[in-house]
Amino acid sequence: MSDTAPSRPLVVVLGASGFIGTAVTREFLARPVRLRLVSRRPVPLPPGGVAEVQPLHRDLTEPGAVAAAVAGADVVIHLLAYIKGLSTWRVREGDHAAERVNVGLMHDLIEAVRGQRRGTPPVVVFAGALSQVGTAGGAAVTGEETDEPASEYDRQKLAAERALADATAAGLVRGITLRLPSVCGQGTGPSTLEHGMVGAMMRRAFAGEPLTMWHDGTVARDLVCVDDVARAFAAAVDHADALAGRHWLIGSGQRTTVGELFRAIAEVVARHTGKPPVPVTQVRHRAAAPADLVDFVVGSSAFSRVTGWSPQIPLATALDRAAAARARLSPEQR
Repeated sequence: MSDTAPSRPLVVVLGASGFIGTAVTREFLARPVRLRLVSRRPVPLPPGGVAEVQPLHRDLTEPGAVAAAVAGADVVIHLLAYIKGLSTWRVREGDHAAERVNVGLMHDLIEAVRGQRRGTPPVVVFAGALSQVGTAGGAAVTGEETDEPASEYDRQKLAAERALADATAAGLVRGITLRLPSVCGQGTGPSTLEHGMVGAMMRRAFAGEPLTMWHDGTVARDLVCVDDVARAFAAAVDHADALAGRHWLIGSGQRTTVGELFRAIAEVVARHTGKPPVPVTQVRHRAAAPADLVDFVVGSSAFSRVTGWSPQIPLATALDRAAAARARLSPEQR
């Protein structure tokens, strides 16, 4: 392929300024592509990239915004998720703003592609969640379960995933969902720090507050560094025809209990603050949901068999990078 700009494929990253979005951006910057970065905020770019960057600052909930963002795209990386406050996974039933982002924007994307009527269907890689399996999960999730999502967030993710699968069956796109586990690692600033469980506990640890578990700490999670997740998105693009039409599990296959994770967070933050580790305690909390008591660990390596992808960054390294990123911020930013 020639390196001239018109012959380079156009890769569109929706949600490029977020935690996963900035990592995906770093991954694709190293490729000879046109890289359209769609976000509300500027995306920090490391030096040395070879991609031709096209920033596009848009509120994608506005009419016609998604169609403009994905016009001419060969690849769309769909990382959009509704964030209110400090987390993405706590969505109340009937939250129409969350449904508009988590489900509605997928429908907008599909209709935009339908309207463009391109000869070759674009590749669309969607960020799903391992927790979509819900209460059907067991000691390990294989991807063969019948989904029983236990939260509104997971129900919305599943609805978007199914819409993408239907559009693939109709020949409009080559859609792939990567169901992600708990993701951790470094962000590049206050707006790009991890918004899940690890991020919540990091915030508490830096504030000197106890890390509270809503159970006895034996519930297990699968954790993967954000840079390994970004490589998974790139691998999905590279193997799109073999992957299109279904969801794939991304994970390490390693069981880490919540108790082990919280103690590791307390210790790594202590190394960066020079203070003693904060305590890890068990509490009863009315916000606990059924999914909080289910193990979410990947028990299938189907994605790895197809693509050759596997996580490379140990959990201890990912947690240290996450703590280092927060330590560089002011207390108010943390």
